[in-house]
Amino acid sequence: MGKRIIARRRGSGSAVYRSPSHRHKGEAGLPDLQEGTGVVEDIVHAPGRSTPLMRVKLDTGKVSNQIANEGAFIGQKVVFSKTRPDIASGNTSIVGEIPEGTPVFNLEGTPGDGGKFVRAGGNAGYVVSHGPDGTVVLLPSGKMKVFPNASRATIGIAAGGGMGDKPFLKAGKRAHKEKNRAKNWPKVRGVAMNPVDHPHGGGSHNYTGRPTSVGRGSPPGSKVGKISPKRTGKR
Repeated sequence: MGKRIIARRRGSGSAVYRSPSHRHKGEAGLPDLQEGTGVVEDIVHAPGRSTPLMRVKLDTGKVSNQIANEGAFIGQKVVFSKTRPDIASGNTSIVGEIPEGTPVFNLEGTPGDGGKFVRAGGNAGYVVSHGPDGTVVLLPSGKMKVFPNASRATIGIAAGGGMGDKPFLKAGKRAHKEKNRAKNWPKVRGVAMNPVDHPHGGGSHNYTGRPTSVGRGSPPGSKVGKISPKRTGKR
């Protein structure tokens, strides 16, 4: 009997395949503050993220971890508002009040959740139009999504853009980067393995040699390939 396949081992969520907690500097999201100001006290490197974090001291006395905007600096004043926002990078307002064409990041899917969309380094969504049912935002993927008018967003572009432009130069650097995020790297193809190690393994050839579609209720050891596909084959 072979060992359990890596997809199954990772799926069980053991400590070996979990992103180490010391790499993460805590939760990062918009504070509960609806109206007020804050000052950036520090900009923190977060190895488990593609963006740095900025520690904002709010006028209530609390300190909040937020995703840094491009151009953030220590001592920067950030404003939280619900009406007529000051269109400056780093300020936060509800999307229903942000003018069309403004770049935004860290959008809330539902009002008050702290931000769930457009959080990766160098990314920004763009406010397209407003309506009584919500605000249309163009996401970095190219998809248009309607957000509730009361959902908050930070104005500007998320910091950390261009991080992928620098070459790794050696495999060790890449390995450390992927380990920070608990990614599966380097990823070995199933067809390159032996039959005891993977359902696609075996045979002196580089193709599966059998259907790769598996059912939604398949046992974990066989759940690789196309899982419960709607359709397969050439269109």
